[in-house]
Amino acid sequence: MWLNNILETIGNTPLIKLNSVTKSLPCTVLAKVEYFNPGNSIKDRMALKMLEVAEKEGKIKPGGTIIEGTSGNTGMGLALAAIVKGYKCIFTTTDKQSKEKADILKAVGAEVIVCPTNVEPEDPRSYYSVSKRLATEVPNSWYVNQYDNLANRLAHYEQTGPEIWEQTEGKVTHLLVATGTGGTIVGTAKYLKEKNPNIKVWAIDSYGSLLKKYFETGEIDENEVYPYISEGFGEDFVPENYDMSVIDAFTKVTDKDGAVMARKIAKEEGIFIGYSAGSCLQGLFQFKDQLKKDDVVVCIFHDHGSRYVGKIYNDQWMMERGFLDVKTFKDVINGRGTQKLITISPDQSVAEAIEMMKKYDIENLPVFENGNNIGAISASGLFSKILSNADIKEQVVSSVLEKPYPEVSFDTQVERLGSFITKDNGAVLGKDESGVYHIVTKYDVIQSLSR
Repeated sequence: MWLNNILETIGNTPLIKLNSVTKSLPCTVLAKVEYFNPGNSIKDRMALKMLEVAEKEGKIKPGGTIIEGTSGNTGMGLALAAIVKGYKCIFTTTDKQSKEKADILKAVGAEVIVCPTNVEPEDPRSYYSVSKRLATEVPNSWYVNQYDNLANRLAHYEQTGPEIWEQTEGKVTHLLVATGTGGTIVGTAKYLKEKNPNIKVWAIDSYGSLLKKYFETGEIDENEVYPYISEGFGEDFVPENYDMSVIDAFTKVTDKDGAVMARKIAKEEGIFIGYSAGSCLQGLFQFKDQLKKDDVVVCIFHDHGSRYVGKIYNDQWMMERGFLDVKTFKDVINGRGTQKLITISPDQSVAEAIEMMKKYDIENLPVFENGNNIGAISASGLFSKILSNADIKEQVVSSVLEKPYPEVSFDTQVERLGSFITKDNGAVLGKDESGVYHIVTKYDVIQSLSR
């Protein structure tokens, strides 16, 4: 039987057991993988619900314009609903959000206005303020305001909570959510706690957000607010969707830890998720001392990793921010201690080359002339040549010269060195800050990666 439109595919997302990443935890950990929604995020649920409520209340008329400030995912859900229902969309977002999110919104017909991140919510340049202003200027428009629109949390009370309860057969003991607008965690928690008041609800916040301190003290402390890189959760104000009474604890996750965990989930579980999902699971590890063997933990994985291919799944982006702990050519050199590079000149004899290899227990001998890397001698290459001509030892090195070893920069990742080292080329060279050459062989690479 077919579906009538794309909106009918929203919800009923799978609950998937995590196996590798969570093997050190004593409990069962289940991921509610929300990228199976048509817009690839959990926000499809509340986007459609808010629009349906607005239609019922007469807040938007046929052919009207939907206006919202969004980090990307809510906009996608609204855009899909707008296509089916015949509305236009104008979205404001921040320059912190990934370019992929804005491009996707444009692809589904939305107009996207990018606003600065590092301004107060009340600043006329903020994406909150711009969206509010547009709602007063554009005829027949509806300002969604997902932060204070209680249909946001209603969607999760009616859908996400019941799904988790049914999928776990009522065995869920903990719910973890990286929380922003408050809709997902509050709506889902309200339903689950009505079923079992003993279920623990843990909220994941980011450093630079004021939500955790507000939960703990009731104080809105602007000193808690500063720029952060994590996307999709954390806030610099308290949206009306929050009911802190259904939340049991908050923990903050660093930008780095969330990004690294997202990559780990993708590699070890095959679940390609976004920034907030990585932060959500990292937060669970920060609560690990409170977990028991029979606990059944549900983590909300909000969206798909395709939104972040230019960021957390980009090695260069990760390295520039110090998020990726990678070994480099320099680390290999430093790890084995200072060793002078052994070289030979082209006019020396092959016999001398063999003696140097024996003396220093090496298999790769760069050939230098006037300080220039012009070729190489290798044990494997000499072996094949000596078998066919035993007198070759009396010849000069230039007569048996092999290709010079490739030169790489000192910050080249160890994993990349493998692409330079081949069957016929067992080493690479690199210069340090003083212009001195060093060598890394295939054995160096193997030892480095096995540590």
